[in-house]
Amino acid sequence: MVITYKTNAKLEAHELSDLFKASGIKRPVEDLNRVKNMIDNSNLLVTAWDGEKLVGIARALSDFSYCCYLSDLAVDKEYQNQGIGHELVNEIQKLIGDESNLVLLSAPEAMEYYPKIGFEKAGNAYIIYRKK
Repeated sequence: MVITYKTNAKLEAHELSDLFKASGIKRPVEDLNRVKNMIDNSNLLVTAWDGEKLVGIARALSDFSYCCYLSDLAVDKEYQNQGIGHELVNEIQKLIGDESNLVLLSAPEAMEYYPKIGFEKAGNAYIIYRKK
């Protein structure tokens, strides 16, 4: 198995929805219009492919000069624990450069994962939760 990584590759909403389902990440997978908006309004997508199969994604918003928000990091469960998530983050870091912070909000079940790939826990975050 050879995994290839692509930056800002064309991606269909159903492909991302299927990946979210296969990864276990909680996203609005049944609302394909919303998933399409998630793709269209991100300015940085790094995807992992096994042939024609989408197996991972890092979806982000960045100004490429100060801050980058990592909205999604998802890897198909069948492909987890192979370094794909770490490589997706590495690719994002290369693209945003050394001047930008990379920040994210972690799902509770992933809290132990992020320090393993270089993230530091920040105790100064705040959030206004979405209504739907």
